[in-house]
Amino acid sequence: MDGAGSTATSGPDAATVQALTDLLDGRWAWVRQRSRTEGVGLLAPMEPGLPRDEYRARVTARVAELAEMGYPAMGFPKDVGGGGELGGSVTAFEMIGYGDLSLMVKAGVQWGLFGGALAALGTERHHAAYLADVMSGKLPGCFAMTETGHGSDVQSLGTHATYDPGTQEFVVRTTTPSARKDYIGNAARDGRLAVVFAQLVTASPGETPVSHGVHAFVVPLRAEDGTVLPGVEIEDDGLKAGLNGVDNGRISFDDVRIPRGNLLDRYASVAEDGTYSSPIENPSRRFFTMLGTLVRGRISVGGAAGSAAKEALTIAVRYGDTRRQFEAPAYEDRPKAEVPVLDYLAHQRRLLPLLAKSYALHFAQGELVEEMHELQKDGPIEEKNERRQRELETRAAGLKAISTWHTTLSIQTAREACGGAGYLAENRLPQLKADTDVFTTFEGDNTVLLQLVAKNLLTQYADHVGDLDTLGMVRFLTETVVDTVIERTAARTVRDRLAAAVPGRDDEEELLDRTWQLAVFADREEHVLEGAARRLRRALKGDAFAVFNEAQDHVLKVARVHVDRLLLEAFSRAIERCENPAAKALLDGLCDLFVLTTIEADRAWFMEHNRLTPARSRAVIKAVDVLCGRLRPAAVGLVDAFAIPDEWLDAAILR
Repeated sequence: MDGAGSTATSGPDAATVQALTDLLDGRWAWVRQRSRTEGVGLLAPMEPGLPRDEYRARVTARVAELAEMGYPAMGFPKDVGGGGELGGSVTAFEMIGYGDLSLMVKAGVQWGLFGGALAALGTERHHAAYLADVMSGKLPGCFAMTETGHGSDVQSLGTHATYDPGTQEFVVRTTTPSARKDYIGNAARDGRLAVVFAQLVTASPGETPVSHGVHAFVVPLRAEDGTVLPGVEIEDDGLKAGLNGVDNGRISFDDVRIPRGNLLDRYASVAEDGTYSSPIENPSRRFFTMLGTLVRGRISVGGAAGSAAKEALTIAVRYGDTRRQFEAPAYEDRPKAEVPVLDYLAHQRRLLPLLAKSYALHFAQGELVEEMHELQKDGPIEEKNERRQRELETRAAGLKAISTWHTTLSIQTAREACGGAGYLAENRLPQLKADTDVFTTFEGDNTVLLQLVAKNLLTQYADHVGDLDTLGMVRFLTETVVDTVIERTAARTVRDRLAAAVPGRDDEEELLDRTWQLAVFADREEHVLEGAARRLRRALKGDAFAVFNEAQDHVLKVARVHVDRLLLEAFSRAIERCENPAAKALLDGLCDLFVLTTIEADRAWFMEHNRLTPARSRAVIKAVDVLCGRLRPAAVGLVDAFAIPDEWLDAAILR
C-alpha cells in the first residue's frame, strides 16, 4: 500500500472536473445551469447582520422575483398552468439551498408546502380558485400542521374542524393551548391563507360527535390589506438561531367558520347533511395516503441540506489547500517550506470522508427525485403504485434524516477546519451553521423518521400496519415478519458468501473490491434486521411497549444500515454511468473512502459479529489513511465539480 499523506503537484484537469459536474448535474442539468446563470444574483446570500424586519422584507421581495422567473410554476401540474416538472422543481429548490437559506425556506413554504398541499389534496375547484395566484406569489400562504404539543405525532393534532349542517360550515377551533399551530412559516407577517390540518368532526343532532381523523382545510388568516381576520390570533415566534428572514409564527383559532367547500376533498368529503365519505375506507390508510402525497417537501429538505454541506466543504477544502501552517524540513528535492494544512493526514481525515459521503448522498438524492417524478408526474397515486409510493416515502425519510445530520456535522467540521476564520460571519460558515441546524427537526424529527424507516422495513410495507398501535404493530411483526426474515437469512452462511466473493486477495485488494463492499453492506443490513425482529418477538410474552422501547437502539440501527446500503448502491450506479476514465477513477476512490470510513466507524459491530478480525480492522484504518493521501491532490477539483458560483460561496477567505 502507498504511504499515507503523499501528495501530487496538480489535481484533475478541467475536462475531468467538467465530466464530474455533468454527472452530478444529472437529469435536470438545465435547471442547475439556469440557476447558476440567470439566478446567480437573486439566489446569493444576503449580508449577515441585517435587521430582522429588513431581512424579512428583502426575502419576500426575492420570492416575488423567483415567481417572475417561473421557478414555482415548474412543479405544478400542466393543467393548472404549471410545467409538470416535479423533479425539476425539487432540483431548483436544491439549487436555492446554495444561496440564502431564508429565501429557500420561504419559497419552500409558499410553493412546496402550501401550494403543494392545495395541488395534492384539493380538487379542480380548489386548483381553479387558488393555484394561479399561489404560483405567481400574489396569494402568500402557510402550511399549518405542527402544533406546540404535537410535532411528529400528526394523528393526535388538537385542532378541530367541526361541521355545522345548519350553516354548512366547518368551525375551526384550537381546543387547548398545546393545540396552537406553531413555527408556521409565512404566518407572522405575510400569510393570507393557510392549509390547516385538523381533526374533522361531524355530529348528528343529539348524537356524540365523531372524529374522522386529520384532514386539511383552507382557512383565511388575513384580509388583502394584511389585517388579521376575526377569530384568528397570530403572534411572532420571535428571534431564532437562524433563518430570521422567515416570518415564523403561532396561530390560534377561536370558532373560525369556513365554508364546507374549504375542505380539501381529494380523499374525503362531507355532504350538506354532514354525511362523511371517502374512497379510502381505512382511516389510517387514508391518513398515510394524504401525507404521502406531500413527500416532495421532505425530499426537498434533504436535497437543500446536501447543498449547504457541499458549500461548507468547498470553503474548507479550498482554504485548506492554501492556508499554510508549520515548516517541513527540506528533504531530497523538497525545499524547506510551510505546509498547506490539507497536506496533513489529520486534516484530510476531517474533510475528505465527509466529501465522499456528500457525493454518495447526492447520487442517492438524484435517484430519489427521479423516482418521485416518475411516480407522481401524472397526478394522484394509482392504487397499483401504492407499494412504490410507500417505498418512496421510506427512502425519503431515511435520506432526509441522514442527509441533514451529515450537513450538521459537515458544517461544524468545516468551521473548525478553518480555525478562527471559520467563526467570522464574512466567511459564510456561521450563517450556514445557524440556518441549517433546524433541518434535523423540520419536515420530520430525524429520530422519528428513522423509526418510520425501520417500521416499514420490518413490516415489509404491509397495507394494514398503519392501523396498529404499538402493541398491535409489535405483534404483527413477531407473527408475520420474524419468521420470514430469519428464514431468508438462515438459508446461507453470510460469512461463507463474503469469503467467496473475493478469494485469495491481499487486504487492500479485497477491501477495495466493490462486490465485497456491496455484500458486506447487504449482510450487515440483513443481520441487523433479523436481530431486531428477534428482540421484538419477546413482546408476545410480556409488556409490548417496554420491549419495543428497549429495542429502539436496534430499530434505529436497522434504518441507518439500510440507508448506508442505499448510498453505496447509488454511488456504484453513478460510477458506471461515468464515461470519462479519469473522473471514473476519482469516483472509485471516493466511493472506497465512503465505504471504508463507514466500516471504520462501525468497527465494533463488525468485530463483535465476526465480520472483521482485529488484523483486518487495522487494515481498514490503514486503507482509509492511504485513500485520503491518494485523493488529496484531487480535493479541490472534487469540490470545484459542484460548480457553486463564487457569489454564493461569498467567503472572504476564498477571495
